[in-house]
Amino acid sequence: MIDDAATTHRVASPVATARRRALRSWLLPVVLLSAAPLASAQTENYAPDTHPRVAAMIDQLAEHQQLDADRLAEIMSHAQRSQKVLDAMSRPAEHHLRWDQYRKIFIQPQRVNQGVEFIAEHLDDFERAEREYGVPREIIAAILGVETSYGRSKGNIRVIDALSTLAFDYPPRHQFFRKELEAYLTLTQQQHLDPLAIKGSYAGAFGYSQFIPSSYSAYAVDFNGNGVRDLVDEPSDAIGSVANYFAEHGWVHGVPVALPARGPEREMPSDLPVNSIDAPSATNAELRDNGVQPLVPLERDERVTPIALDYADGHLDWWLGTTNFHVITLYNRSHLYAMAVAELAEQIKEALKH
Repeated sequence: MIDDAATTHRVASPVATARRRALRSWLLPVVLLSAAPLASAQTENYAPDTHPRVAAMIDQLAEHQQLDADRLAEIMSHAQRSQKVLDAMSRPAEHHLRWDQYRKIFIQPQRVNQGVEFIAEHLDDFERAEREYGVPREIIAAILGVETSYGRSKGNIRVIDALSTLAFDYPPRHQFFRKELEAYLTLTQQQHLDPLAIKGSYAGAFGYSQFIPSSYSAYAVDFNGNGVRDLVDEPSDAIGSVANYFAEHGWVHGVPVALPARGPEREMPSDLPVNSIDAPSATNAELRDNGVQPLVPLERDERVTPIALDYADGHLDWWLGTTNFHVITLYNRSHLYAMAVAELAEQIKEALKH
């Protein structure tokens, strides 16, 4: 983790270092991995000789992705079970915080100012991303700001530990995370990265943009043209990749994320899809029948998602999410997340005018 973005130009690139290390380890005998920290006797690892499901995954990757089975076995023997990851998965912030609590985490003058500075530092990349993908610079910056404070906080949990723990010791979503672990092992070989070195979130997302491995493989772009899709250490690639992700998921240029509305002060109507992360479905008539009034005119056939943001005193603040609101929820499936991105983006946009 880098606390000061300016230091990225004065220290050795973590990804470059990892790439050099991985190139050696893929080409030389797997014994080179002995320098990696071993799992302690008190910490369960995922060695295939004691985990049949790990062994089956390795066989599948060797057969279908042509990965080296011995190398994979060595990697997985260093992957450690993390109770910290399991605890975090059981209580994500999006599921237990009110809007005012969640908002306080991300909407701060410092984060706004850092967003303005980040755009200025990489202005050519932001302008090009807007031209090629139709996604505003403030939206791209807000995603990176919410996710990692523009690269300052990329996570402190080894991705291999997070994904292995969730793939083999988290029954509610083990199939999903098994696929992500497979994608990560494949990706790190293709990108010549050391799979034991990269750190990220408790859910296995990593880099400036906190892509999960499957999203990295599908949507990351080599935006600076150096031949590598590097979201861990190259802000240019992260900017282009976020824009590409949004464009691929249906971002509509010129459409606001959310529109102001007025609604019941303290009760959410049961007949409306309030705070839904599905595609917008509420009609003008349904809004009217449930006491929700747009404060700006809607097109006759326009469909929206009613958003009710709750505060400590019990009152609700109403908004109407558009198709672009839905696109943001595809990045992180939470209405709180989407509103935080929307508000941070709006504040960055206003600050850029001055």
